[in-house]
Amino acid sequence: AGGVSSAATGGSVTIQTGEGMATSSGVVTIRSANSGASGVSGMLVFSSGTAVEGNSGSILIGTGAATTGRGGLVAISAGSGTSGVGGLVSMWAGKSTTLAGGLVSISGGVGTANTGGGVSVASGEGTATSSGVVTIRSANSGASGVS
Repeated sequence: AGGVSSAATGGSVTIQTGEGMATSSGVVTIRSANSGASGVSGMLVFSSGTAVEGNSGSILIGTGAATTGRGGLVAISAGSGTSGVGGLVSMWAGKSTTLAGGLVSISGGVGTANTGGGVSVASGEGTATSSGVVTIRSANSGASGVS
């Protein structure tokens, strides 16, 4: 844990692998252990603290740039369910009581010497029945706005 400060910024915590001077750098693995027969595996929580005045912190997940190869991959996935439904991946922006709500933005990458990256939204395949539904909609507006 980082140190506590009553007058300035609190302490920092850094988890970092070793550098590979000739080949790859190391791997950081953060995971909960498997559960017993009648339990659930543990939960991982990544959260920034609450701000009393000012903005709350950010959570940044990304890969490093590649000077001669491809950029890295960021993948977020939910687990499969063998006797129930598959896991859920959900993204939403924050609520504001005084200004506009937050923004969820998904965009393809810029291609400076070639085609720009695409954006793909697809439903899941139903191998025994129907495939999933893709719904894109605007929410209802307030009394003085438009939907």
